[in-house]
Amino acid sequence: MTANEQTSVSRVADREKLPLLLDKARQFAGEYIDSLEERPVFPGEKSLRAMHALVESLPENPSDPFLILDQLQEIGAPAVVTQTGGRYFGFVNGGILPVGLAARWMADVWDQNTAHYVMSPINSRLEEVCERWIVSLLGFPEETAAGFVSGTTIANFSGLCAGRNELLRRRGWDVARKGLYGAPKIRVLASDDAHAAVHKSISMLGLGSENVELVPVDDEGRMRADQMPKLDEAALVITQAGNVNSGAIDPVGPLCEHAHASGSWVHVDGAFGLWARVLPSMRKTCDGIEMADSWSLDAHKTLNVPYDSGIILCRRREALMSAFKASASYFKWSEHRDSMNFRPSMSARARVIELWAVLKTLGRQGVRRLIEQLCENARSFARLLSEQGFQIHNDVVFNQVLTSCADDALTRATLQNIQSSGECWCGGSTWHGRAVIRISVCDWATTPKQIERSVRAFVKARAIAAR
Repeated sequence: MTANEQTSVSRVADREKLPLLLDKARQFAGEYIDSLEERPVFPGEKSLRAMHALVESLPENPSDPFLILDQLQEIGAPAVVTQTGGRYFGFVNGGILPVGLAARWMADVWDQNTAHYVMSPINSRLEEVCERWIVSLLGFPEETAAGFVSGTTIANFSGLCAGRNELLRRRGWDVARKGLYGAPKIRVLASDDAHAAVHKSISMLGLGSENVELVPVDDEGRMRADQMPKLDEAALVITQAGNVNSGAIDPVGPLCEHAHASGSWVHVDGAFGLWARVLPSMRKTCDGIEMADSWSLDAHKTLNVPYDSGIILCRRREALMSAFKASASYFKWSEHRDSMNFRPSMSARARVIELWAVLKTLGRQGVRRLIEQLCENARSFARLLSEQGFQIHNDVVFNQVLTSCADDALTRATLQNIQSSGECWCGGSTWHGRAVIRISVCDWATTPKQIERSVRAFVKARAIAAR
């Protein structure tokens, strides 16, 4: 690199400018937050077309970083989906609590790599703390280990990887050394309504999505324990806490009793619904979930921690750690927690910092109240829609609502009008052969007034569609 090139890089990466850049970002963030109530939930066509200005060849020379932030504010901000304003009900995306966002900003400035304790002692210690807190919150066995990963897909992958390896180990096969060629076959059983992330994980693990034995479900999407096939040998049995459409929770206790009789491994895909364990009103529904061998969940979807906050929980600590063991001469092990032992990735950002901040801020009662609020809002949404003549297709047991109009064509047209209105945003799905509008109430910022506003948008969208 020439002296001129070094000077050019130093000019755009001057550390003394960092506070000014952060101040500018904070200013733009504040403007965004102040505009949440007036912003369309989904960007309009004009904002979407404006993004064409970003399509260009990579510049040859450095650019002024302050102008880059200006461009993000001018073109990027109008084109974002307003997922944090309380009127976004698409997928199961969750919101973001202020303390979590603030803690994430701090963590990003600290820029920690978390593979080893010596890279980030604060991350290691907070992972230990959060592991204990979450295990206690959910009422799981004290020896349960936690790994902090990017999301539920990787959490599912991690739990099923630990289960696959453990089942093969019991049959005398070390999959880490020998691979799957020639390995004993493992049966895989999952709900007929299992989430796509489960099937993706099964495929990535080399178990083959076509090999999955699908267990029938009831009208709410719960796996039927009385329809479980006979298990003559150990299998991977995948259950669900929170059906992605209805929010229903499988009868995990009876399923565990059935599976464990053959030495099978039971995994619970609990992305958003596993948090129901903290609610006294859901205690009976969740009874027996603690008997499983591994559980996946997402702190963003229900706990409103910033994105990138998946969690894998495993009853057998050694099974989780052995699934991801690695070695190299330059590794620096310690007597403390080395985080790479509990997840697939080595390098990773210190995502646990904002999780700790949210849990510390809310406390046990605050977590319970947050989840109760989501459930109450979902029930209110369903009741108000029903009063306006919309059909409700599920028992609203958690935060999911399935609704429709008189026929599929009207439902689809109404949904399209809702999505283009900017007033709120929901997704669509199919339920028992019917087109439905799928509402996920996941944001702490959703208020009764915003639900009423959204219901008015539904009514207006249906009226336009019926013309």
